[in-house]
This record gives sequence, structure tokens and C-alpha cells, in this order.
Amino acid sequence: MTQLVLLPGLASDATMWEAQLAALAPWQPIVADVHMRHDTIEAMAAGLLQTHQGDLVLCGASMGGMIAMEAARQAPGRITGLGLLGTSARPETPDMRELREAAIELFAQDRVAEVIEPNIAFAFHPDQAGDAALTRSYVDFVLRAGAGQLIRQNRAVIVRPDARAHLPRLRCPTLVMCGDSDQLAPPEHSREIAALIAGAQIVVVPRCGHMLTMEKPAQVNAALRAWLEGLRPA
Repeated sequence: MTQLVLLPGLASDATMWEAQLAALAPWQPIVADVHMRHDTIEAMAAGLLQTHQGDLVLCGASMGGMIAMEAARQAPGRITGLGLLGTSARPETPDMRELREAAIELFAQDRVAEVIEPNIAFAFHPDQAGDAALTRSYVDFVLRAGAGQLIRQNRAVIVRPDARAHLPRLRCPTLVMCGDSDQLAPPEHSREIAALIAGAQIVVVPRCGHMLTMEKPAQVNAALRAWLEGLRPA
């Protein structure tokens, strides 16, 4: 049986996919935690493939999308569907590396909230950034991850591979989705991914930022359900 695996983003947990778990219940999704157990994107992908045997449909958000793309590179014959939400296939830029290194210094001083709370303005569209319960949920799961995970996962993202080299070789059905106002993985990154994978579908969610699974769950769920229905055998 093909397993649907949901991959959270950096310092995220199942909370990031909470609104999808019920909507996707017919596909019996599970949420992976390989990003919490390995030190590089390549090792996270290998751990995922080792933990979850057989054919897989992978849906990854943000860093989870990077892991999903790497898993598809390592085991293309096992990936029967690829959902890539708010992510990028590009390697780290010098500017972003500098920002991450500065954040890592603060994390090492246990000044996590000082970095994460201002990040709400970058992670969420203004429409959702004012939702105190929603943004509190985001801050809470990042704080639960803790400084050690934030340091390790940011370092993994800094040295991530350039996925653009292998994406044209993929043949599995692919859905690419992003928020139209995503500041962390702008829509041009999603359009680039969709252009590199033959037959990929792209969905741009209006008035939405980087945390699209939390910000616009109804639209995300509808798109995922329609795409997953298309993967069912005739």
C-alpha cells in the first residue's frame, strides 16, 4: 500500500499539518519527524526512506519540501507523488546564509523568542499575522523544538543541495503550491520547480504567506484532495 507522508518545515511538528490530517484521513497520512533526527537534508531524506518502506506519496512544506525533493532524487522509483508547498529547489544564497548564521548565534545564547516572534511578519500574510491564536501556535511549536534543533536544522538548510539539477528527471505526478505573498519562498521559486518537472501542477493561494497549511487550510486541503484523488488507480 502506498503511504502518504507529510513533512513539516524547519522546527515544525505535526501542528503545521493539523488542519490537513482530518481532511486527508481517507489517505491515512502520517507526519514524519526525520528533520528532528538527522543533520543534513540528504540524511533526512535517507532516514525517511529507511523508516517508511514501500511506495510513498510525499507532501513537504518549506524545508519538508527540500527533504521530499531529495528523497525523490535518492529513490525515484519509490515516490509515486510529490507535493511541494512553499519551498525552493535553489541552494542557499549568501544573504540568507548571513541571516541564518546571525540567528544561529542568538539561538546559541538561548534567545530563541527574540528571533522567532519578529519572524511572524515574514512567515504570515498580514491578514493572518494579526490572528493571535494562529501565530501563537506557530511560535509555540518553534519554541518546543528548542535552540538545539533550530541551530542544527538551519545549518542543514544552509548547506542544502541544489535540487534543480535532478528535478527534470522526475516522472512522478507533482503538485507545487505556494502563497502569493510568501516572503521566505517567493512564488517565483515554486514556478521554477513546476517548470522543471514535466506535467507538474501549480496552485498559488491568494492572500497567503509562507505558512499556507495553517493560513489557508480550506484552499490547501481542497487542492491536496483533488490532486490525491487523481493519483488513485482507475
